[in-house]
Order: sequence, then structure tokens, then C-alpha cells
Amino acid sequence: MNHMDCAYYLAVDVYKGICKRTKKTINADDSACDDFEKAPKCRYCKHFSLNGDLLGKCMTTTIAYPDMKATTCKDFSWN
Repeated sequence: MNHMDCAYYLAVDVYKGICKRTKKTINADDSACDDFEKAPKCRYCKHFSLNGDLLGKCMTTTIAYPDMKATTCKDFSWN
């Protein structure tokens, strides 16, 4: 897992972000730290099915990106 997969990662741009816990700048692709907590993303939902490398479908009807955050999705359920 990388920093960008953590619930405490706040993106600044496509390359870096800020850790919400430590307030330090971190690279998105670096390995996760000991405080890692998996962020709810479409790729981790049981309603998501991947259709290729970059796109998938939610509940077989809605197009969704695998890395899209699902923090406000009422239908999100961990896979």
C-alpha cells in the first residue's frame, strides 16, 4: 500500500500530498507508514467491478474510477 491509499492522505497534486496526522508533505507513491488506515475507495467496494485498467462499474450501472474516494457513498461496503 502507498500513502495515496491511506485515509489520512490529503492530495496536493498528482505527486505529493499532506499527512492529516503529522501535517508533513509526503509523496503519493511512497510506501505507507505505520499509521496507515485503508481509505474507502471504489476498488475496495463489493459493488465495484473492474472493466479494464482504469475504469469500472458500480452496481453494474454507473461508471466509476477504481481510485475514486467513496467516503460519502451511502452504498459503500468493504469487499
